[in-house]
Amino acid sequence: QVQLVESGGGLVQAGGSLSLSCAVSGRPVSGYFMGWFRQAPGTEREFVAAVHRFGTTYYADSVKGRFTISRDNANNTVYLRMDSLKPEDTAVYFCAADPNNSGPYSYTGKYDYWGQGTQVTVSS
Repeated sequence: QVQLVESGGGLVQAGGSLSLSCAVSGRPVSGYFMGWFRQAPGTEREFVAAVHRFGTTYYADSVKGRFTISRDNANNTVYLRMDSLKPEDTAVYFCAADPNNSGPYSYTGKYDYWGQGTQVTVSS
């Protein structure tokens, strides 16, 4: 059984930074394609960032240059560093895992496992 647990969300002022963590248990994260998504009230879940098992990273245009995804295989954890936060970044952030490493990285259906989400609120 694979479980993903996000942490690190909170309230921050615009221009500030937050770091999210996604702790993975049940299987080694080294073999997984990992992604971060977010969902604001009344909207669909949207792609934020992803990292291939071999380290290639992908970002949504809206966060490129401000967010950084990384993985620590030794600690079975994936991170999302968020800088220069904007009020429009406010959402629940979800971590996701794809054991098959296939399919378009921004597609929610690609991912088999999801965390429960962590709230990020950016005040103006």
